Amino acid sequence: MGQSYRIEVQRPHTKPLADERVLLNTIQQLDIWSISACRVEKLYFVEGSLNDAQLQRLADTLLADPVTEVANVVAADEAFFSSQADHLVEVTRLPGVTDPAADSLIWAARHIGIELDRAATGQRYLINGMPNPDELITCASKVFANPVIERFHIDGVISPPFTPAREPDNTVEIIPIREADDARLAEINAERRLALDDEELWAIRAYYQQEGRDPSDAELETLAQTWSEHCVHKTFKATIQYSGPLPGEAGDAAPSEQTIYGLLDSYIRAATERINKRWVRSAFVDNAGIMEFDDRWDLAFKVETHNHPSALEPFGGANTGIGGVVRDILGVSARPIANTDILCFGPTDMPYSDLPAGVLHPRRVESGVVHGIEDYGNKMGIPTVNGAVLYDRGYTANPLVFCGSLGILPRNGHPNDVRPGDLVVVLGGRTGRDGLRGATFSSMEIDQSTHEIAGSSVQIGNPIVEKQIQEVVLQARYELLYHAITDCGAGGLSSAIGEMGAKLGVRVQLDTVPTKYPGLRPWEIWLSEAQERMVMAVAPEAWARLQVIATLHQVEVSHIGQFERSGRLQLFYADQQVADLGMAFLHDGRPTRTLEANWSMPEQPSTVQQPDQEDLGETLLKLLAHPNIRSKEDIVRRYDHEVQGGTVIKPFVGVYEHGPSDAAVLLPLDTIKPQSVDLPTATMIAADQAPRKGVALGVGICPQYGQVDPYA
Repeated sequence: MGQSYRIEVQRPHTKPLADERVLLNTIQQLDIWSISACRVEKLYFVEGSLNDAQLQRLADTLLADPVTEVANVVAADEAFFSSQADHLVEVTRLPGVTDPAADSLIWAARHIGIELDRAATGQRYLINGMPNPDELITCASKVFANPVIERFHIDGVISPPFTPAREPDNTVEIIPIREADDARLAEINAERRLALDDEELWAIRAYYQQEGRDPSDAELETLAQTWSEHCVHKTFKATIQYSGPLPGEAGDAAPSEQTIYGLLDSYIRAATERINKRWVRSAFVDNAGIMEFDDRWDLAFKVETHNHPSALEPFGGANTGIGGVVRDILGVSARPIANTDILCFGPTDMPYSDLPAGVLHPRRVESGVVHGIEDYGNKMGIPTVNGAVLYDRGYTANPLVFCGSLGILPRNGHPNDVRPGDLVVVLGGRTGRDGLRGATFSSMEIDQSTHEIAGSSVQIGNPIVEKQIQEVVLQARYELLYHAITDCGAGGLSSAIGEMGAKLGVRVQLDTVPTKYPGLRPWEIWLSEAQERMVMAVAPEAWARLQVIATLHQVEVSHIGQFERSGRLQLFYADQQVADLGMAFLHDGRPTRTLEANWSMPEQPSTVQQPDQEDLGETLLKLLAHPNIRSKEDIVRRYDHEVQGGTVIKPFVGVYEHGPSDAAVLLPLDTIKPQSVDLPTATMIAADQAPRKGVALGVGICPQYGQVDPYA
C-alpha cells in the first residue's frame, strides 16, 4: 500500500447553510444551549503512490467546487484549519462499512489518470460556544454520528478509516454440538446470534449425530440463516392451536377449538388460490409476484419491510430496503418502472426525555429514512410515485418502513430453470463483512443491547452500482444468457445459491468470490449481505458473452461454482472443504412450530364522542394540522416522480397540482417503443400507434383496524 493523505474541503464564506441551521436546531432540542454555531466541512482520505501534483489535481478537479470551496491536502495524521472554532468533531464510517462516495472517487480518479489504492470520506463539525465534555459527547453520538456505522473523534485528528491489512484467512471452526446438552446449545445459540428455538437446535444436533460429525461454522450459520424468521416466515407457517370465537360467531359464544395449519397457507396463500385469477402469473414462489399486463407484457410487484435496520441506521436501513425490492424486481427479469413506500414513525415532537433507552429520536429516524429512499430511487432513475406517512407513539422504538417496487417484463420473459452443469455466476458489488447475520438479526427482538451487536448487520447501499447491474441483467435477459437469476438479499450467497440449488445441488469455490478486502473467513464470505449482488445460473457456452456485457457496463462478474446433481451443498476454500450439507435437511428439515392462540371479543364503545367545542372551523384546522393528515409535500417533492417519462397521473393533481392524488398512473414506455433499434421502420410506426394501456398504483394503511378487530 502507498502513503495515506487527507484532503479537507472548506467553505471560506461563514454564512451557515440550511443543513447547518438544522444541526444547530437539533442540538438545541437536546437542551444544549451552550453552542452558538456549527459548521460542516468535508474530509477525504486517499492512499496510494501519489505525488504533490496528483494530489492537488485530485482535490481541485474532483473534490472542491472552485466557486465556493477550497481544498487543502495534508498528511493523514495532520489537519489544516482555515478558521477558528472552539471545538471540533470529526466523523468517518467504521472501517469496513460501505462508502459509496469513496468508491466513486476511486473510479473518477482512474478516469483522470490517477490510481488510488483506497479512499474514504468523512465530515468535520466546527463548533463555536462553550459546551462541557458531556455535551460534546452527546452531540457527537446523537447528532453528528450514528455509532452503529460511524466513529467520531473530539478535538483532534481522526485517523483514516481504512480496514487494517490482513492476510487471507482460511480458518474453518468446528462447533461441537453432538455431545452438547441443552444448556450448552442455548449458549452457542446466543454466542453466534443464531436466533433458533430449542426444537430447531435439537433437530440440528440430531442431524449431526446421524452424520457422525460436528458442523462447521459455515454449516451452522447457513442453517440459522435458512431457518430464520426473516427468510422462511416460520411464524406464518406454524401450526396454531386456537381457542376462541370463530369468524361470524357472537362474542359471547362458547370458545371453539381449531387447529390452523399455517396462517400463510390457510389464509394468505389460500385467498389468492381461491380467487384464482387468470391474470396472476406467479405468486409466492419467486422474488416478486408477476401479473399479466397485456398480451405482450407482464408486471412484477414486490413490497417488503426493512424495520429493524431502519430503527438502528435509518438512512442505510431504508436505502437498502428500496435497493432490496428493486433487486427483487430484477430477480424476476423485470425492469423497475416505479417505487412506492409506506413509512410509520413516532411523534417527531416527542421530548427526548420520553425516549426509551437506546432508541433514536423519531425526527432523526424520519430524516434518515426519507433521505435513504430518495437517495436510492433518484440515483437509479426510478420514479417514486406515491406513498404514505403515519405518526404514532407505538412506532417510536419500532418504525415501520414498507418499500415497494413495480417492474415490467416481456410475457414469459423470466427463465427459472437451473440445469446441471450451469455455472454459478455472481455479478455486482464485492463481498465484505457488512450485513453479517442480517437475516437472523432481523428475526430478533429489538432491545437496549441491539445497538451494541448490530454494526455488522446493517448495510449501506450503492445505487449507482445497482443501476449498472440493471443494464447487465436486462441485456442478458434479452440475449437469453441465463437459465435462472436471483438477488443476494438476506443471507447473501448462502440464501441465493442455496435456494437456486435446492432441487439439484451445488459446489462453490469461496476463494474465487471477489472481496472488498482480504481477511474474510470462508463463512463470512458465504453469509455476507453486502449489497448490489446478483446470482445467475449460466450455461458454460454463454459465459464469455456475459463477461463482455458486464465489462461494457463496468460491472464485476465472477464464476464461483457449478450446479450439479449431488443433492448436497458443498463449499470449498482452495482445497479445504468448508461445508457439506444435505439440501433436503437444509430446506425441509426445520421442525414446524406449534403455537397457542386465545382470543376474546374486545369491548367496543357504543357511541361516537362529539367534539366538546362548538367551533367546527377550529376543529377542522386542527385536523388539517394533524401530522397524519397534513400535506406531505415536503417529503414528496424530494422524490423524482418524472424520471423515465412514464408517470401520467402524478403524486399531485388538481388545478394547481398541489392536491394529493389517490394513486399514480404509469404508461410503461417499454410497451410503446420497439425493443430493438434494428426493427423495421413500419414496425416502429405500428408500435407507436398501438393502443396505450396504463397501470394504476396505489397504497393504503389503516393500523387502527388492528386495534379494533384484527380478523375483520
